[in-house]
Amino acid sequence: MSVALRHATLGMGKVSPNPMVGAVLVRDGRIIATGHHDHFGGWHAERSALEAAKAQGVPVQGTTMYVTLEPCCHQGKQPPCTQALIDSGISRVVVGSSDPNPLVAGKGIRLLREAGITVEQGVLRDECNALNEIFMHYIVNRTPFVLLKYAMTMDGRIATAAGRSRWITGEESRRRVHEDRNRYSSIMVGVGTVIADDPMLTCRIENGHNPLRIVCDSRLRTPLDSALVQSAHDVPTVIATCVHDDDQARPYRDAGCEVLTIAADDDGHVGLPALIRKLGERGIDSVMIEGGSALAWSALHSGIVDKINAYIAPKLFGGAAAPSPIGGEGVQDPADCYRITDRRIQTIGDDILLEGGIAYVHRNR
Repeated sequence: MSVALRHATLGMGKVSPNPMVGAVLVRDGRIIATGHHDHFGGWHAERSALEAAKAQGVPVQGTTMYVTLEPCCHQGKQPPCTQALIDSGISRVVVGSSDPNPLVAGKGIRLLREAGITVEQGVLRDECNALNEIFMHYIVNRTPFVLLKYAMTMDGRIATAAGRSRWITGEESRRRVHEDRNRYSSIMVGVGTVIADDPMLTCRIENGHNPLRIVCDSRLRTPLDSALVQSAHDVPTVIATCVHDDDQARPYRDAGCEVLTIAADDDGHVGLPALIRKLGERGIDSVMIEGGSALAWSALHSGIVDKINAYIAPKLFGGAAAPSPIGGEGVQDPADCYRITDRRIQTIGDDILLEGGIAYVHRNR
């Protein structure tokens, strides 16, 4: 199953909105073929592994298939994998994750068992679920999985008092961020970050996928000469705003941006829950929020955040005026804090990455 998981990641950034899936065929304890879902519309992992065995002239009757996700049993871009497995003559299937898709959700396993195939479930379930946390969330909720990412020093600063932030984290952490940009469907920043940093928000790894770029800009202050606007014909870019004035929006549309009008929240900013629902309706399954501190607070306060990635560099900036990753009003009482759940801590180069979910008492989404 570990091998199947590694193969599944080969589809990262290419299979959305489908899940990443890997499959391994085994006979007498030896791997005879592997496969993965390589791109949206392409063969699913199970069929890919069967075809790989066929290409090598290796018979699959009586073998075991390890697959990271329950085989599908419905017609989509590809025919159902359950039928391909039944027709192949394999005798056993070992499954990592159950598929929450209502079109599958246990039916795939049931069909295999009814055909006389032995099925075992839950092998490396947690790892398989984590691999497809985006898919698992979107297929059930039909709203994007939202990651809030930030980098800070050990004293909680995202820039010096002079506003300089390059670079807080090391090269290894920055590469990890670009891998996430490759994985996520969209990336979101506030207009303040655009004005201060003029980012491109593209994926800078070989053969990487550029996410849809979204700027939350309630009053349409994004500079027309910014890197995002100037490259909008090449990289899809959405400016979410509360402005209804077509004349004010026209220069952005002429530059290639989509201007998306969203009702304002109580503070006059872009209503994030409404924006998230709109993105979900368009098939956007994931959003990576990268900045800045005002948007981070609004995202937390509005209840749209599903996961936090906090990169912590072994550095100290000091300075009372130096900004922190989450701004806004903040909570008034420690008991009202947002708690991090399901924590994972890992070292990336010299930095520490803290990952976790968010515990909401009330969630407006």
